[in-house]
Amino acid sequence: QLVESGGGLVQAGDSLRLSCAASGLTFSRYAMGWFRQAPGKEREFVASVSWNNGGTYYADSVKGRFTISRDNAKNTVYLQMNSLKPEYTAIYYCAADPRFGRVVDFRGFWGQGTQVTVSS
Repeated sequence: QLVESGGGLVQAGDSLRLSCAASGLTFSRYAMGWFRQAPGKEREFVASVSWNNGGTYYADSVKGRFTISRDNAKNTVYLQMNSLKPEYTAIYYCAADPRFGRVVDFRGFWGQGTQVTVSS
């Protein structure tokens, strides 16, 4: 089970940190990722972190603004989002995939999502 938290309503330029707590899986052996789905659009990849070497991967649209990290002791993955823009408004989903290395097309478990709204 994946449970996201930390979403909310913020103003453009603000920062927000999302968390995703995992249970029922061997967290340290799963790649973890974040996706988002804006109204009327398809879900898109945001960022991921591998389980075998800690490598991080980002969508071009968020490079330099977002940072993904994981705490295996807490079975939690985070997404630090800085300098938020209105176009980042979306439901943000957490995902887990057992493959190693760079994973951007997650095929494992998904959370229910948390709403992030950025006002201008």
